[in-house]
Amino acid sequence: MTRIYIPLILFSFLVLEGVALELLPHSLVNQKLDIVPHWIFMLLVLVAIFYDREHTHISIIYAAVFGLLIDVVYTGILGVYMFTYAGAIFIVKGLSRILQSNLLSIILFSSIGLIIADISIQLIYFVIGLVHIEWKVYFMVRLLPTILANIIFLIICYPFMVRGLTNWKNRIHEDL
Repeated sequence: MTRIYIPLILFSFLVLEGVALELLPHSLVNQKLDIVPHWIFMLLVLVAIFYDREHTHISIIYAAVFGLLIDVVYTGILGVYMFTYAGAIFIVKGLSRILQSNLLSIILFSSIGLIIADISIQLIYFVIGLVHIEWKVYFMVRLLPTILANIIFLIICYPFMVRGLTNWKNRIHEDL
């Protein structure tokens, strides 16, 4: 039963991502900043660090599946989020072996992963010809506000998710 909790949580946040900007105060949204909620990615970072074992790749599989769902539901091109989320989570999982898992290292890993994912998405859309924004403007208007907003989301979710993920990981290990 505990194996279904993570997909349910991720699916719930997939739905909430669509209305995320409506939940923010209008003073933030009306500014000329482009904030993109990557809540699923932030939760996948926590899954990669606190739920996955060294020999399992559950977070990468979830990243590919939920990246594809994001592509189907919110974008018109299949595979962009699927590829970038899975690749960025793979890198984050590799980096997580370097430092001990605490809030500061999680913020560092998620920031690195989010930068990789968002720049990759922007680069793919730029090559395809869907976006025509200068990189300097992209970094100031979209990337920095996106990183800050998603780090705030991560800090809010961190205590709840870490406790649950470690408990579920131990419970599954006991069942084996």
